[in-house]
Amino acid sequence: MNNTRKPLFNLGQVCGTPAALEELGKAQVSPSDLLDRHIHGDFGELLCPEDVEANHQSLKDGSRLLSSYRLPTGVKVWVITEAADDHGQRPATTILLPSDY
Repeated sequence: MNNTRKPLFNLGQVCGTPAALEELGKAQVSPSDLLDRHIHGDFGELLCPEDVEANHQSLKDGSRLLSSYRLPTGVKVWVITEAADDHGQRPATTILLPSDY
């Protein structure tokens, strides 16, 4: 991961669905590459303006964050970080395919 910039939020526990991890392997993309983009506010090129705005609001209010990336193989992958709890902690981040949702 790129440590020159401060992450915008904590990922919590990181996991990935088997299908998403398989597609990342096929595309030779490391999960850490997507997670690095996600925690630094690069939410991908596939989100509509409303989703990007929702993410910026989520950075302020602790709600769910969504990133969407297209792998070199053409497959779309999502990275979702759950909303913060009452203590401001985000419990988990999941790498998944839209069909896994």
